[in-house]
Amino acid sequence: MLAEWESRDLHAEAFDMTYAWSWSEHMHKIVNGHADVSALFVYYSWNESAFPAEAYRLVGVANHDTNAWEGTMFENYGAALEAVITLSVVGEGFPMIYNGQEAGNDKRLAFFERDPIKWKKHPIGDLYQSLFALKHSNEALWNGQFGGRMVHVPNTAPKQVLSFVRAKGNDKVFAVFNLSKEPQTVNFKEPLFLGKYTDAFSKQAIEFTHTTELTIPAWGFRVFVE
Repeated sequence: MLAEWESRDLHAEAFDMTYAWSWSEHMHKIVNGHADVSALFVYYSWNESAFPAEAYRLVGVANHDTNAWEGTMFENYGAALEAVITLSVVGEGFPMIYNGQEAGNDKRLAFFERDPIKWKKHPIGDLYQSLFALKHSNEALWNGQFGGRMVHVPNTAPKQVLSFVRAKGNDKVFAVFNLSKEPQTVNFKEPLFLGKYTDAFSKQAIEFTHTTELTIPAWGFRVFVE
């Protein structure tokens, strides 16, 4: 049962899932230069402390309201779109695809009238397919209490780069997002990220040590699987 609202108490008796509107609001502010990565610490900390682990929190980059009244996913996120989509899937939360995203829909759909979507193969659909294959196969990325909590990995560009680990059972994911319009070169602190990984997209092997540096382009991201 999904509540079209964002309140912890709705999970007490009736609802399994609530909208994570605050997540979208923070992402919009970051992409438009009105906030930095610290805004996401506020959201994720509040989400972990206020909501029970079994509460599903619906995160997404588009829905019927935003598409019709605010703009398409391309209008709202521009060059940051793929990073925001990827964070919606590998971060905590239950990811939503709004009708037509996987076909690269680039128009504001009519809200009250029939407005057919042009279904076609699109790189956004390929990205979602890859991400959901990873999510299904990796226990750390499962939803609610079945997945691993996001644990912050400190880095040397904390206002621009979000880095975290999620682990559960034998699975572990280390994710790094440059949520800024400039390339960033970072290294990481504390031991949680150390180990041998495979890049989830390129399939290349990488070993993270205390001296490993990553250079990530503007609005770029990397997802590593141990």
